[in-house]
Amino acid sequence: MSSRSQAKPNKEQSRKIDWHRILGITITDLFTNSNYDVDLEKELTLKKQYLDIVIIKKGSGNPIDNLPDGLENLAQYNLLTYKSLREPLNVWAIEELIGHYVNYRKQISPSLDDLLPVSDFKLFALSTSYPHKLGHSIKINKIKDGVYDLKLGLHPIRLIVTRRVPKSKQNAIWNLFSGQGDKFVYGNKHYNWHCQDERAALNQLYELYQLEGVKMPYTWKDLRKDFTREHLHLLTPNERLNGISVNERLNGIPVNERLNGIPVNERLNGIPVNEVFKQFSPEEIEEYLSKLKRK
Repeated sequence: MSSRSQAKPNKEQSRKIDWHRILGITITDLFTNSNYDVDLEKELTLKKQYLDIVIIKKGSGNPIDNLPDGLENLAQYNLLTYKSLREPLNVWAIEELIGHYVNYRKQISPSLDDLLPVSDFKLFALSTSYPHKLGHSIKINKIKDGVYDLKLGLHPIRLIVTRRVPKSKQNAIWNLFSGQGDKFVYGNKHYNWHCQDERAALNQLYELYQLEGVKMPYTWKDLRKDFTREHLHLLTPNERLNGISVNERLNGIPVNERLNGIPVNERLNGIPVNEVFKQFSPEEIEEYLSKLKRK
């Protein structure tokens, strides 16, 4: 859904818009601190037509390595249209992407007589499902699993099908948007968020999958537990123990380990003599002391 009107969306439209917004937030996180900026829902016309995502190379920031499959060799300006789980990537969507490219190139060039070179731009179509109907009209060439090239007119376009991209740490971001429960879980486990606050978008994504009837291996609560477990090493000991009672801390620790390193006078401190004699006879105490002397 690379263009949308400003009319108030109905329930179905809202769900579609959420997919695009969540993807935009996640891709923005992917390029955080890198030498690329990300623009979301770039307005291109007076009728409020929007291009989903623009990835723009900048002069500052760290070069980004190990980009997910299909995003290798980015240009100066990278225009991306996205089709979520129930949205078809058809010929019209590709023509619309090309139209957005034409408008965008005009807007950022010095003038209409001095347009930026074509080589400064790359076009991407990201789709959850493989566009079988599109293949009837446009030749689709496979580059590798989940990554294809297609051309309409003079414009080469990189097609990324998230459902077909294999599981890998490098592709974790695509796995999140694959429309498959097991890949979502894998992506959640292996995508390294730069901005932890943005990770809340996964909650919405998980709910969208449930609305679409996608079978999820476990609950959102399980996902949060897994995330916490995998990141405990980032907390200080005091932070890990915060909120845990003394009894809970000592649970499961053998007595000899609890007392290890504590001087004898501190161990006996606060224990009344009469309490000691209630549990042991004088003879038992003398026998124990004799053994200590022999050692």
